[in-house]
Amino acid sequence: MEIEILSLFPEYFRGPFDVSMLRRARDAGFLEIRHTDIRDFAESKHGRVDDRPFGGGPGMVLQPGPVVRAIRSVRKERSRVIYLSPQGALLTAAKCQELSLSEHLILLCGHYEGIDERAIEMEVDEEISIGDYVLTSGCAPAIVLIDAMARFIPGVIGHPDAVSEDSFQEGIFDSPHYTRPENFEGKEVPSVLLGGNHAEIRKWRKAQAIEKTRRVRPDLFLGEHCEPLYVH
Repeated sequence: MEIEILSLFPEYFRGPFDVSMLRRARDAGFLEIRHTDIRDFAESKHGRVDDRPFGGGPGMVLQPGPVVRAIRSVRKERSRVIYLSPQGALLTAAKCQELSLSEHLILLCGHYEGIDERAIEMEVDEEISIGDYVLTSGCAPAIVLIDAMARFIPGVIGHPDAVSEDSFQEGIFDSPHYTRPENFEGKEVPSVLLGGNHAEIRKWRKAQAIEKTRRVRPDLFLGEHCEPLYVH
């Protein structure tokens, strides 16, 4: 997959893509990430790309010209342009899985009070938000989207079952995990995990996931998960 990140601060992204699984994915050729500075498409010799909003109000707005030219400079026939914005649809695991099938993503990072609406109407395919809060720019959301989405690209995650068992893949949280030692400061690993009965382990894990989802995120809890909880 090819990803173009359009922002005012390409240097913001130094580091996150150079370590761990994303670094390995890039080295292996599963993922190619490039950066475009929107200021390179400024209309003024001083590189200014923002101006005061029509109608008044605080802050500055990115002008349509530099944004549109930046997008068109990297757009291909099969490109998908995403604007990272608090006004977008909420990023979900299902959306990440959908995006992982794309050949070429263009991620447009918002800055200041936002982007001139005409640029969005002309060039953007969809707006995506990572949560109901406002950040200083769309740079961090771009990193979050790439990290969450890349896990669905075949070969990025070592174990193919790891992604399918993550939180939200079945509409609920993942189950709790344990490893050695069996006793840590008086707290024991649940005995069902030590017995070797895989059917019982699956049942226990599902019940634990359902219970935590019900307790922490009742908005996610779906009717089909209302079967009796496993008791051990």
